[in-house]
Amino acid sequence: MDEKQKPSPPGGLFGVRHLQTFLLFLCLTIAYAMRVNLSVAIVAMVDRNSTNPNFEEYDWDEKTQSVILSSFFWGYIVTQVPAGKLAQTYGAKLMLIFAMAICSALNILTPFGASYGGWKLVCASRVLQGLCQGFIFPSTHTLLSKWAPVAERGKLSTYCYSGSQFGTVIMLSASGFLASSFLGWPSVFYVSGFAGVFWSILWYFFGGNSPAEFKSISPEEKEFIEKSLNVTNSEKTEKKSVPTPWLEIFTSLPFLSLMIVHCGHNWGFWTLLTKIPTYMKNVLDMDIKQNALLSSLPYLAMCLMSYVFSYLSDVLSRRDVIPLSVSRKLFNSIGHLIPMFALVALGYVTKDNVDLAVGLLTIAVGINSATYLGFQVNHIDLAPNHAGVLMGITNGAANIMSIIAPLLVGFVVQDSTDPYQWRLVFFISSAVYLVGNTLFVIFGRTDIQAWNNPTQKQSMDAKEKEIEEGRCQK
Repeated sequence: MDEKQKPSPPGGLFGVRHLQTFLLFLCLTIAYAMRVNLSVAIVAMVDRNSTNPNFEEYDWDEKTQSVILSSFFWGYIVTQVPAGKLAQTYGAKLMLIFAMAICSALNILTPFGASYGGWKLVCASRVLQGLCQGFIFPSTHTLLSKWAPVAERGKLSTYCYSGSQFGTVIMLSASGFLASSFLGWPSVFYVSGFAGVFWSILWYFFGGNSPAEFKSISPEEKEFIEKSLNVTNSEKTEKKSVPTPWLEIFTSLPFLSLMIVHCGHNWGFWTLLTKIPTYMKNVLDMDIKQNALLSSLPYLAMCLMSYVFSYLSDVLSRRDVIPLSVSRKLFNSIGHLIPMFALVALGYVTKDNVDLAVGLLTIAVGINSATYLGFQVNHIDLAPNHAGVLMGITNGAANIMSIIAPLLVGFVVQDSTDPYQWRLVFFISSAVYLVGNTLFVIFGRTDIQAWNNPTQKQSMDAKEKEIEEGRCQK
């Protein structure tokens, strides 16, 4: 065997940690299907002739539709930080069960809400669904911090979070068929909602907060995970929540650089996905939203490329080619700098090269998946005990950027057919990508921070003080 090749870890090809990863992948698949289902179903809800004409139609103008579609994020941003703390205190398994079960029930009831309460009740339902889904990312990060060995952290987290793109692809591809079926547009909500209920049942029986609490895990796999994460015997049995060091978190340069790069990522990513189609329609005369395949292509590319990058990262890790810190910054740079150049190039594509524009968009979004192995897992690197809280903070701030970025586009682009105004938008987004990634490369770290365990740090400081006092007395 190659000296540089590490032996295979316990658990084989599919251990208990892989089961948890697969269940979290399904969770994110269904969660994103429920997140995007309204954006595709609303087309049929306001125009019955676009699909099955035998179902109710609603007279909602563009402004009303925009309010309904944005209402999800009103709730989503609010619960990010509390979700991380609750997952840390009461267990992420419980948080995910409640979040997915309630969100699924609200999804199933959406057609009834639209029929009996109009757009206001639908809007209220979407706010509540956002509140529920605000628990998903922080809870997922909390679970990964317990289940993913350090060497597999990037790989397993990529598998989990690729579900978000997979769910989007599935919903965009299947929604037209569902809305045109004999069940009509309500089936879009029924299918994703009942899938969420089914997942909640699966998670109740097969999910686990940590290896220590999972009864059927093999002793070898349990020991392998806990040794990798440096879990002590006291930590296995200790149920008390570690206090959150808020001051240390918000004065930590590695964390602040992580938050900035996450905000920059969302700014550029949502510019790519929400405004490039508008640019291509008004400047290049190509409406990709009318083509389900083209609409889902960027998400499909991101899903597939995430596995490619995960494989490359795994090879580098197994052969000890580069340190973990270099790996995180390398993949993050790939995931941000290539889309940055693609954004600039898109601003110079003409009507004669629309295929090039589609190719650039697909490549840019696909390459963006490299960040799964960069900043998106760095929360766990910095502080495993507070991974959910850290994800809640950065994801909450980043989703505010997701709201601000489209608003800036509306301010800059006064004439949606003017390519020069669009270029300014692309330059701004590219600059945001560059600044965020540069700060992460300079200040980002992968070693566990001292504030990960304040109690342990205080006891170490006390011992050092005692030693120093003893020296002084001598």
